[in-house]
Amino acid sequence: MASRTYGMLLVILSAILWSTAGAFVRMANLDSWTLIGWRSLFAFVTLAGFAAYEHQNNLIKAVTGVGSSGVVAITLSVLSTIAYIFALNLTTVANVMIVYATLPFIAALISYVWISERVTVRLLGAGITAFIGIAIMAGSAATAKDILGIIAAFVMTATFASQIVHAKVYPKLDLNVVMALAAGACALIAIPFMNPGLPSPRALLACALYGGLTSGLAYVLALNGGRYITAGESGFIQMLDVVLGPVLVWIFFAEQPENAVLAGGAIVLSAVVWYLAPAVRAPAMP
Repeated sequence: MASRTYGMLLVILSAILWSTAGAFVRMANLDSWTLIGWRSLFAFVTLAGFAAYEHQNNLIKAVTGVGSSGVVAITLSVLSTIAYIFALNLTTVANVMIVYATLPFIAALISYVWISERVTVRLLGAGITAFIGIAIMAGSAATAKDILGIIAAFVMTATFASQIVHAKVYPKLDLNVVMALAAGACALIAIPFMNPGLPSPRALLACALYGGLTSGLAYVLALNGGRYITAGESGFIQMLDVVLGPVLVWIFFAEQPENAVLAGGAIVLSAVVWYLAPAVRAPAMP
């Protein structure tokens, strides 16, 4: 399989998994720090298991060998995770996804500044089309209580865009180990602020699914896949989450988006499909 196609498939799968985050947050129905703590614990167990299987007898060496680039990646991941959960608890999933839809533009800008990666005309055209959809999805102006959630969503988006570019700059960085350490760091940070005691079985199940699939596996897929395609492309594919996330919460938790959100989401999805169709058939990147 061509490396370009392989990378796109990994990022597409990560976007689908990531779109379940809002549904799991609503299912858990916990305060932000308690959710961060339990989600991060399950993510750590999942990712540490992958890392242990991959390295077996050399796991300690892999952990101590992440270096300064690994510390930067861990810091970005921790900031992105905490900001994302706070955003989902402070405002609607649709609002968070609208802000998150700026990911390809932020990723492309960071990549252009950091590694002088070219921004194609097709990406710009598709991005403009998607921006129209985003503007429609926004509908009316946010209320005062949504402002903090929107700010947190911007922090999450910018830090994840930085992670995408960082993974390309350091292709030998072991992402399984880095993400496992980041999840462990999130859990340790959250412990002093968590509610004591065990959550309900329903909440624990939501945290386990969120940590294992949405946070753990999706992060690794996105960052590994992003190494085979441009940062702008990787961020643009992640815009599938903008459409799927609010739809899942609408279906299972009756957090119904406005008609403007549905119409704008359809435009975003169409732009993603239009952009991906010829790109999947393109030759592999060197």
